[in-house]
Amino acid sequence: MTDVRAAETEQEPQDRSILRSILTHALLIAFSFAMLYPILWMLSASFRPTDEIFSSTSLIPSQVQVRSYPEGWFGLRVSFGQFFVNSMVIAVLSVIGNVAACSLAAFAFARLNFPWKNFWFALMLGTLMLPYHVTLIPQYVLFLNLGWVDTILPLVVPKFMATDAFFIFLMVQFFRGIPKELDEAARMDGCSPFRIYWKVILPLSLPVLATAAIFSFLWTWDDFFGPLIYLNSMEDYTVQLGLRSFIDATGQSNWSGLFAMSILSLLPVFLLFIFFQRLLIDGIATTGMK
Repeated sequence: MTDVRAAETEQEPQDRSILRSILTHALLIAFSFAMLYPILWMLSASFRPTDEIFSSTSLIPSQVQVRSYPEGWFGLRVSFGQFFVNSMVIAVLSVIGNVAACSLAAFAFARLNFPWKNFWFALMLGTLMLPYHVTLIPQYVLFLNLGWVDTILPLVVPKFMATDAFFIFLMVQFFRGIPKELDEAARMDGCSPFRIYWKVILPLSLPVLATAAIFSFLWTWDDFFGPLIYLNSMEDYTVQLGLRSFIDATGQSNWSGLFAMSILSLLPVFLLFIFFQRLLIDGIATTGMK
């Protein structure tokens, strides 16, 4: 009898733990569904007839049609594939520029000694408080005088000049965590500062470089205001400007094509996270072992 009571006493906490786990997972699933519902609705709307898109909140369309995708892809004067190519070129160049230029600037602030270093670092951090719209007009005048308006140069060239202070600050904090004894050992072997940066710092900084690359790609891919200001020709439009072209304020808007192309525009973001997730984990694990 005593053994039975002891077994029941031990079983009660286990039952409570299982019940608590079930409730926790149920709440997490409910919140996840609430967050994913807009995307799921947009995916469903891309397969609906146009007259049914705004008349139903159900995720299951009454009639499934796939013509929205070819209509959206070829529905404008320029194929939507051209917009994808333009956005990809700008995003890839921006990632290369940000990672290369910001890592060099961060290495200088974190590892080198030069006059007024703290002042320049504080001035760089101060640019984080400047809204993009404050510098928009002088930048536009500068690029207009250079003849860069209606090209991708205003969207790409500044990335190669370490203009994103957030990434510089992020990398500086990471570089400061790398032991300076590695620099001294490399310097004793005859390494120059650039060789130390290339051979010592960068291999150990894969996590922060991957983080900067991910955010650079996302911010560039989702950017609407910059391309809207500097790109005038439809052949140079990015994905975001192409999506705006489906909405006509004076005529009939192609909502089904808009939702279909919006779903396709999300694919690079999902693929980016899938591939970079392994890179982040491998980078952190390798850094820990070293």
